[in-house]
Amino acid sequence: MVVALWVLIAGLLAGIAPTLESVEDNASANLPPAASDSMKARDLVRAQLPGRETTPAVVVVRGEGTGAAADAGEAAARITSALSGTARPDHVERVISTVTAPGSADELVSPDRGAQLVVVPMTGSPSDASFQDAVAEVRALAADRAGPTEVAVTGPAGIATDTVKVFSGGDKVMLTGTILLVLVILLAIYRSPLMALVPLLAVGVAMRVAETAGALLADSGIITVSSQTASIMTVLLFGVGTDYALIITARYREALLDETDRPRAMRIAVERTAESVLASASTIVLAMFALLVAVSPALHGFGPYLALGVAVMALVAFTFVPALVLLLGGSVFWPGGVAKAAARSRGTRVWHRVAALTARAPVKVVTAGVALLVVMSAGLLGYHESFNTISGFRAATESERGQRIVQEEFGPGEIAPATVVVRSRDDLRSGSVPGDIATALTRTDDVSRVARHPRFADDGRTAFYEVVLDLDPYGSKALDAVEPLAQAASDAAEAAGVRDATVLVAGETAQSADIRSALDRDTRLLVVLVLALVTAVLMLLLRSLLAPLYLVATLLLSFLATLGVTTFLTVTVLGDDGIGNRVTAYVFVFLVALGVDYNIFIMSRFKQELRVLPPDRAIGTALTRTGGVISSAGLILAATFAVLMTQPIRELFQFGFAMAFGVLLDTFLIRPLLVPAVVRLLGDRALWPARPRRTAAPPPAVAPAG
Repeated sequence: MVVALWVLIAGLLAGIAPTLESVEDNASANLPPAASDSMKARDLVRAQLPGRETTPAVVVVRGEGTGAAADAGEAAARITSALSGTARPDHVERVISTVTAPGSADELVSPDRGAQLVVVPMTGSPSDASFQDAVAEVRALAADRAGPTEVAVTGPAGIATDTVKVFSGGDKVMLTGTILLVLVILLAIYRSPLMALVPLLAVGVAMRVAETAGALLADSGIITVSSQTASIMTVLLFGVGTDYALIITARYREALLDETDRPRAMRIAVERTAESVLASASTIVLAMFALLVAVSPALHGFGPYLALGVAVMALVAFTFVPALVLLLGGSVFWPGGVAKAAARSRGTRVWHRVAALTARAPVKVVTAGVALLVVMSAGLLGYHESFNTISGFRAATESERGQRIVQEEFGPGEIAPATVVVRSRDDLRSGSVPGDIATALTRTDDVSRVARHPRFADDGRTAFYEVVLDLDPYGSKALDAVEPLAQAASDAAEAAGVRDATVLVAGETAQSADIRSALDRDTRLLVVLVLALVTAVLMLLLRSLLAPLYLVATLLLSFLATLGVTTFLTVTVLGDDGIGNRVTAYVFVFLVALGVDYNIFIMSRFKQELRVLPPDRAIGTALTRTGGVISSAGLILAATFAVLMTQPIRELFQFGFAMAFGVLLDTFLIRPLLVPAVVRLLGDRALWPARPRRTAAPPPAVAPAG
């Protein structure tokens, strides 16, 4: 009945829910907070400058040799004609080139006259398939009319289309790869085909329920889901789902050593794992909901969907997994049988040796472990962030090629000019005010040029100055230049006698600067909040004040070491522009929330063993009995996150590597060596102020299994 109920729920939700892809919102995740200055400026530009609500495609043509200038001019004319006629692609509103706007030649023609720009404002939403098809038509027409010149279509429209193209098909490849990888690992762990299928079936049910429920909530506007969130949900559910199934079924096998009645053994297993699995799921769910305090759309909308998935996965693990295992009966352990499966729960020799090492030299283990983590953290010396979307593609795209041509021929800032917006109660068109502000902007550091004439709103009270920097518009120096631009315009307006002038800066550089400010604020807040939540959960679980402190300290060391190694590999060795601007916050929240799971599993078992064993033997028993299953769970979780490295997006590659490395670090260094060594050093004080209270005589030692 339990199995049938979950299948029924999954089927009913699938019948009424829209597809997840149809409700994904990939636009807002890449924007700054709605209340930021750059968004206010954007709204002013769209409201008061006709046509600026469009998304421009930028066609760049470049000639070669002695006839480069003539070839570029002729190509620009042919492309303008093709995109201006009645047969032009849908969504193309107009064309701006040296043909349609001869007065803008200084801005559309490169200094050596060998390259030209054709700007094509396009209506509609870049997320619509019809818009992407229109961009593809623009590219086809441009390539057909280019003649001997090199041509590429870039700009916001080209970038948005390439982003969708890069992602298309990636999720299916990732899902297939994850299933196969997890299945192979589970077969190696369980040595039973049916038992290996149980976690996969559980994850499949949970994923279907979570995806359909999430699609319904997103369609109602309650939550937002992006394509990156959907990708991470896939690997997260496979990771935590198999973890929970492993923990429960491992305790079931252990219970079968003393209890031959399978339903009774399963009840014992669920009761003895309930506290730790519930604490684990609660920690992840709370950490995901903590993201709601963020003002960055990329973080704020990230958590609820993942929290929903983990909560559903925990419910499935507690109900569907035990029911399915019992439904399969003894055949679930085929071909080895129940006896062999139960015997493996005693722990293998390798974990007895690890326990002996931490017992024999706890000081050396702690010293060596901390030293290794500090060395890994040294990679942070090369840490810096990147806000360039195009450089984050790990696949060749036309928009990236076009951006490179524009930067080479026109200068680095031409690909994304800034718009300085000056607003006042006075008419700004009179007197020397327009010229004074333009002169002040021109004299500002890092400014390449200012458009010859500002544009004005109909009432003349709002002026718009196009400013091009001589910097990479997505680099940190360009982001730092936004505030001086606004200050220069404000000072010039005040000096010219403009009353109560408001100055804002629009454009991708200004938006990136606001995203950086919001992410910095959010990351600091999340560090405090997530650590507080994790500490509180550990205090409630362990009834201790001291244990949460040293356990959280190990998590922080693990995070710093992971980020250091990730920075060294991806930035220093592989040459990425920087760490993706959201990666650090994502890694911290996930690594702390998931890394604490393994501490929870071993420490909750330690607390149980203290009822019959002294602390030194209790931690040894906890380590040997949980070593195999937790290491298997960690290996699966790391492998699922590693699948994200197959995605052609820098942020997902970096996040996948960091999570895989961090989970392995927690699994094979923090949990089996560092934590047990600290517990042995503290002895009876390990769970202070709680003190061990043994209720029965210690059982005889059990010989380790081979």
